[in-house]
Amino acid sequence: MMNKLIILTGPTAVGKTKLSIALAKEIGGEIISADSMQVYRHMNIGTDKITEEAMDGVPHHMIDILEPTQEFNVCIFQHMVQELITGIYERGHIPIIVGGTGFYIQAVLYGINFTQTDSDETLRRSLEQEALEKGTEVLHERLQLIDPASANAIHANNVKRVIRAIEFYEKTGLRISEHNEEEHARSSAYDFRYFVLTDQREVLYARIDARVDQMIENGLENEVRNLKTMGVTKEMTSMQGLGYREMLGYLDGEYDLERAVYLIKRNTRHFAKRQLTWFRRERDVIWIDKSACDRDEQRILQQLLERCAVNE
Repeated sequence: MMNKLIILTGPTAVGKTKLSIALAKEIGGEIISADSMQVYRHMNIGTDKITEEAMDGVPHHMIDILEPTQEFNVCIFQHMVQELITGIYERGHIPIIVGGTGFYIQAVLYGINFTQTDSDETLRRSLEQEALEKGTEVLHERLQLIDPASANAIHANNVKRVIRAIEFYEKTGLRISEHNEEEHARSSAYDFRYFVLTDQREVLYARIDARVDQMIENGLENEVRNLKTMGVTKEMTSMQGLGYREMLGYLDGEYDLERAVYLIKRNTRHFAKRQLTWFRRERDVIWIDKSACDRDEQRILQQLLERCAVNE
């Protein structure tokens, strides 16, 4: 029999964290974060990182494991999570992957093979230099010509993913979007339930705006100042996260704080929209609409438990 795996995902600020803890307590689960920024230490406010108190005794993994100066990508995530899942099964528990980074989830769920995409350092450095000299839009336009599907899925500001997609094409002559589709066509090694939590757009956007306001009140500006003092720069993977790159722009004198807050809210709303687009393309997902449950947390949890069928 295949091992059980639960995935709880959805757009940012939809309310995954609290629900995941309630679910873990009911089914004997351990939570694996699928958030590409919560892996970094010293980045608590901008990532809305869960506190130890809020974990309420439920084991959490893939949080606070790297310094902000360290590289992190989907290949590293996949390798680490596969090892974590093995340990969770050995303890007799059920792994619950929680977070909004769809590609990371896909990589684990379907065991995507990344061996063909090992980086060519010379080509990568050349592309990075081109982005610095000519701007990120130039690289994104180049990607649009060779792989329109990837260009539409990857924001121009996400330089690392743009470069990776160009790299893949230059090395193999194939579009990375097509490669990913082929890999996605694989069957999963798990007996999984893939839940996507969603809500009405105006409610979600209001939650995003409120969260950003709370981050500013909690000291996001000082958090980013401290990161700069530690030697963290805008080119690093850790600073590609929402809130951090916009706040760096403010601290570097590119615009005022009001503009930074506006950009964080706008870019987070755009990100949530892209997340939902991604999840709509996924197969075998179970949509959980909070509005259909009157946002009653117990009713939402009951829906998950009915579909988990962990005792079968």
